[in-house]
Amino acid sequence: MTDRTAQGDSFKTRLGQGTLQVGLWLSLANSYTTEICAGAGFDWLLIDGEHGPNDLRSILAQLQAVAAYPSHPVVRPPSGETWMIKQLLDIGARTLLVPMVETAEQAAMLVRAVHYPPHGVRGVGAAVARVSGFDRRRDYMSEAATEICLLVQIETRLGLDNLEAIAAVDGVDGLFIGPADLSASLGHPGNPTAPAVLAAIDQGVRRIVASGKAAGILMGDETLARQAIAAGACFVAVGTDVSLLARGSDTLAARYGCARPAVGTSGSVY
Repeated sequence: MTDRTAQGDSFKTRLGQGTLQVGLWLSLANSYTTEICAGAGFDWLLIDGEHGPNDLRSILAQLQAVAAYPSHPVVRPPSGETWMIKQLLDIGARTLLVPMVETAEQAAMLVRAVHYPPHGVRGVGAAVARVSGFDRRRDYMSEAATEICLLVQIETRLGLDNLEAIAAVDGVDGLFIGPADLSASLGHPGNPTAPAVLAAIDQGVRRIVASGKAAGILMGDETLARQAIAAGACFVAVGTDVSLLARGSDTLAARYGCARPAVGTSGSVY
């Protein structure tokens, strides 16, 4: 885990510095398993509201579970809807990873969604919300802009085509390559490790770095994760809670001869 002893150090600060931060994907939608993973020492943990069966209350419970640990929680909403972003920020999410961003215009709308007027459209209600300590923190509205970290996912051919324009949007802190959806968009559904997809990922990471923004990715395969890091990715999820449980239980069952054989093949990066 990254050393974070320096005063004022934060996930967003380290992101801007290009410091490597290693993360874990959380899709089980359970505060108990989230707390177990928080104790492992990862730099960041992704609470997945897009493909994990999460709702606002389960995400809140996981934010509360992680709060006692150094790992930084990142929340992925199902989509970039303004009302949804407002609710996630109010319950205490500081960093959002928004899926399926394809244009600079869409990225600019997201920037406005995370900021209060006059620079944005975020609804004002923090005084009754967890994020301000229920109005015990009176400076929240004036400080929120410097604390919120906005990450956007590039996971389609159109997103790749518009990558530099998206990266140029002021207020976007990082761009995250989504290998699974990208592979489908590039004509290789279910095969994110296809050579053409891996080449596009490598080029995408390098283009993000060249733009001056932080690059991220989810890669459960260690070799591919290290390749992404070598290309310049600085916030990298290296596995998922689902895979850890599934593979671990498979391995234990196999030791006693009761494992069920896997069906088909998998090129999954999870």
